[in-house]
Amino acid sequence: MLKSISPGIKKTYVGYTINVVDRLKKHNSNKGAKSTKGYTWVVIYKRYFKTKSAAMSYEYKLKNNKKKRIEIIKNEDFNFTTI
Repeated sequence: MLKSISPGIKKTYVGYTINVVDRLKKHNSNKGAKSTKGYTWVVIYKRYFKTKSAAMSYEYKLKNNKKKRIEIIKNEDFNFTTI
């Protein structure tokens, strides 16, 4: 999960990747997802899965509960930290 650190913006983004560092660089250089362009991002949460299918299912769950993303993560993962 990414959080925008652009002034005055309260926005998060959830996505799947096998390389978090490269994906973050793409988002911050306006080459990532359309909804991330024009903002500066930091990683606030990452989670590893054994299969792509499991990762995509979790991503879907977070994307469909946008207002409750942080609550979902806190309830399911003891290693959650915010920046």
